[in-house]
Amino acid sequence: MAVATRGVLFEYGLSIPPLALVFDFNPQSISRSRTVTIKTGDAPGNRTGYDFLSPLETTRVAQGVELAAEGFSVDILLDATDRMDAGDNVAAMFGVQPQIDTLRSMVEPKSQGPGGLKTLSSLGIGGARAFERQETASVLIFAWGLQLLPVFLTGVTQKESLHLPNLMPYRAEMGLTMQVIESNNPFTMADKVRQTAMTALNAATGF
Repeated sequence: MAVATRGVLFEYGLSIPPLALVFDFNPQSISRSRTVTIKTGDAPGNRTGYDFLSPLETTRVAQGVELAAEGFSVDILLDATDRMDAGDNVAAMFGVQPQIDTLRSMVEPKSQGPGGLKTLSSLGIGGARAFERQETASVLIFAWGLQLLPVFLTGVTQKESLHLPNLMPYRAEMGLTMQVIESNNPFTMADKVRQTAMTALNAATGF
């Protein structure tokens, strides 16, 4: 049986309220995808790439490439049973509703507040009118295993399965979709180093 490990999702920045979530994360599957658009020109003779005879000529097979942002999706389980059994008063009263609301806040736009702090744009603190709020998305760090990736949270789905007598959920399955931020930042650069090291390890051990 697989041993549950911890995943962490937290906002990289100053926000009110602070957004962070720690959860058991050992899914049966995780879906990751990315696409590449290859430019080969429109001439009849090179619609599938220019000619080449040796490895030295492969750089001219295509006229260019466009790499789309990587996206992935995971399902996580929020369950307050253990905390309720341990006598946690917050869990006994609210179940996993605080964790659900944290995820919902992570996907909502933010407005710039005083002192560089960001607040939920729905609070209306950033401006009297919507067009004055200068809304931005939260930059989140998603950590699990050797992965430490900056992401945008682009979608959240929830399925509540068990509830307390006050109708607060204490077990819920959450579906998260994310887009990796692959700009020049310390997290992406570190992940590229890790990726290169793992590729070298694969070659060293005989593919």
